[in-house]
Amino acid sequence: MSYIPSFSLFPFCLFLVYTPKITPFCGPFVSSRITPLMLYIFHFPFSLCRVHTPSLPPFGAPYYNPHHVYTSPRVPFYPPPHSPPRLTPRRTVPAYIVKTFSVDGFLQDDDRSHTSPGSEDNKSQNVMAFFQNRSLSLVDMYIDTSEPTENVGQIQFSMEYNFNEMTLILRIMQAKELPAKDLSGTSDPYVRVTLLPDKKHKLETKIKRRTLHPKWHETFYFEGFPIQKLQSRVLHLHVFDYDRFSRDDSIGEVHIPLCQVDFSEKNNTFWKALHPLEKNKCGEILTSLMYQPSTSQLTLTVIKCRNLKAKDINGKSDPYVKVWLYFGEKRIEKKKSEVQFCTLNPEFHFSVMFEVPWERIRECQLNVTIMDHDKVGRNEAIGKIMLGKAGSGTSETKHWSDMITKPRQTVVMWHRLKPE
Repeated sequence: MSYIPSFSLFPFCLFLVYTPKITPFCGPFVSSRITPLMLYIFHFPFSLCRVHTPSLPPFGAPYYNPHHVYTSPRVPFYPPPHSPPRLTPRRTVPAYIVKTFSVDGFLQDDDRSHTSPGSEDNKSQNVMAFFQNRSLSLVDMYIDTSEPTENVGQIQFSMEYNFNEMTLILRIMQAKELPAKDLSGTSDPYVRVTLLPDKKHKLETKIKRRTLHPKWHETFYFEGFPIQKLQSRVLHLHVFDYDRFSRDDSIGEVHIPLCQVDFSEKNNTFWKALHPLEKNKCGEILTSLMYQPSTSQLTLTVIKCRNLKAKDINGKSDPYVKVWLYFGEKRIEKKKSEVQFCTLNPEFHFSVMFEVPWERIRECQLNVTIMDHDKVGRNEAIGKIMLGKAGSGTSETKHWSDMITKPRQTVVMWHRLKPE
């Protein structure tokens, strides 16, 4: 934008000043008594007049549009570039993305620049020894030998491990008998791949349009994974139906604990049945069990919970723990913890002790329920687990059997809460 020079209006102003007799032409605006102050007042608005003139940006400037009117000759306006289209995520996970599952259950970044090779090997051996002791049940939590509740199809994939490059090679081949999610009677399926417990970094296959029997034949490389760390991971394959104008629908998922895969074989090809996504996810609970045969003392510790289901209007809950001791179907004793307000990831560190004779240890059970405290209405149950010989799941039963086979030792495991 440029300014009109103020001296360009002087001739017109002088014409009005020195021709006071041209009243028919100038009307009542012209008088024989025009003072310098009136001249300045009359001239000032015209001195601020501006006209739009295009100002060229510097030579070689990007995104120059000759039809655009720039607001300043010194600082030209450059239109922002168009946002790039959605690209297919990369199919390689570099080493710096690798995370390890620590003993206390937290994710820790793998800082390779500050650790020596010897300390890294010791760290991997310690992590692997910890998982072999089964003190942490990330793997146990996803071991599911039950049949799916409904048929949502099957998926074929293969896995191979390169020991020299420490790389896991995953090939997603095909799927069959997928359910129809669109009105046309078909689906637009794709697969999302994650290595649990790391849920942050996800890889996806291409979308196959209008088919219930898609064939992908895509390869994914997970680099920088030592075999010790890899065996503590769980491969999660989740098949989705792509929707252009709404949220993608879940078709089915499958979890594969990598400690169950024999990587010494070159051809590990699997057909796995997809399980429907659990609609009522209640969260997870970390508990420990210990039994002292000499004192007949059974100790249960509820350490913490994570990702609990929200029960209040504010999107939070006020959780507390309620524990019942059962002998058969008979309730014996109940204990409660303090309430943790406004949180979905409470830390309780709540320990209870029961006297259970060794002769009756196999017939007793512990019902652990996470409740939501309400000041006005009735307290609601968020989720529960049953620890015992006939537990509420595979991990619960294994946790109880490990406690019996390892007396005087604390056995820690994660469990998924079941709906009430």
